[in-house]
Amino acid sequence: MKLPLYIAKRYLFAKKSRNAINVISSISVAGVTVGTMALIIVLSVFNGLETLVRSIFNTFDPDLKITPAEGKTFIPDSLSLNLLASVNGVACYSLCLEENALLRYGDRQFVATIKGVDGNYAEVTGIDSSMWDGEFILRSDQGRPFAVPGIGVANYLGMRVNFVTPLNIYVPKRSGSVDLDPENAFIRNYIFPSGIYQVEQEFDSKYVFVPVDFARELLEYQSEVTSMEIKFEEGAREADVQRDVMKIFGQGYIVQNKYEQQEIFYKVMRSERIAIFFILTLILIIASFSIIGSLTMLIIEKERDIGILRSLGADNMLIRKIFIFEGWLISIIGAIAGIILGFLICWIQQKYGIVTLQSDSLIVNAYPVEMKVRDFIIVPLTVLLIGFWAAWYPVRFLTKKYLAND
Repeated sequence: MKLPLYIAKRYLFAKKSRNAINVISSISVAGVTVGTMALIIVLSVFNGLETLVRSIFNTFDPDLKITPAEGKTFIPDSLSLNLLASVNGVACYSLCLEENALLRYGDRQFVATIKGVDGNYAEVTGIDSSMWDGEFILRSDQGRPFAVPGIGVANYLGMRVNFVTPLNIYVPKRSGSVDLDPENAFIRNYIFPSGIYQVEQEFDSKYVFVPVDFARELLEYQSEVTSMEIKFEEGAREADVQRDVMKIFGQGYIVQNKYEQQEIFYKVMRSERIAIFFILTLILIIASFSIIGSLTMLIIEKERDIGILRSLGADNMLIRKIFIFEGWLISIIGAIAGIILGFLICWIQQKYGIVTLQSDSLIVNAYPVEMKVRDFIIVPLTVLLIGFWAAWYPVRFLTKKYLAND
């Protein structure tokens, strides 16, 4: 093994009689380097974006969410709530009631979703850590209800936390006869904002949080909810808790974990990651064709050396290994250089945020990058596999002419 590797290194680094071989070998190393570096960078950027999106969703999406399989609302019975509280791994839960409503603040109007939540909601989701102004307070010590809109809703309505101008909320009546008078067709109530949150543009421009009993009164409900949102204890096993909760509520309810709540988005993101990986791998395969060209020219140039090695007792396997090792050395050098460059570029982006995002709706200003060990294992293995194929092909078919038995 040492002899063919030694000769391969001499062939790779020694000056060839034909300068084109040196040029093609250098191009091969550069192509593998760029391809490896691109794979590391792109995968790290996808990791960073996925982590960023998860952090955004975690602000709104609970660990588990229970919704009715049919209809919009349901009434949670006391027995189910007691059993839920006793499930191993459940830290707390929140009762929620959602409905679209017309908001009016001053002379401006806006259609948004009011989400009635109880006092546990901030603990379940952590929304109180994303306040842009004021505090996440839904009810004062005196029992006065407050609203917490997103910054998108607040900006459209020109709303600020001042406790002077109330936020008027209009929803269609659920009961009663049809009335041609628009004033009698809606239920109206007012509430003052206690704070404004900011997470992401889609959420910020959609939701206004209010106390759940305020939402029930406005929507003419008694004890109904549209969902129950659950927070796990530290170290709880998601699959076990989800299975136990499903046993309590039965077939009439849908129990979703965080992935299932945003399943389409995560599937699209994973598909994009796989597609980009295969596209860059295809580019890497195309770049590896230069390895085939380099080895082809080298085998032709070293025809005399092959004859000398044969006369010294070298068998066909040893001679083939020499050229296979040379092709693999090109891949190894390119892979190492690409990994180092990819790591440096990702580290610089993490530390200094040179490449910025042209958007004001996200909570970060630069492209997020997160390096994972698995990428630094998968990428080199992929590169070496392609490199082995690129070396084996010309050696297998082009050395037959020179290694044929006398």
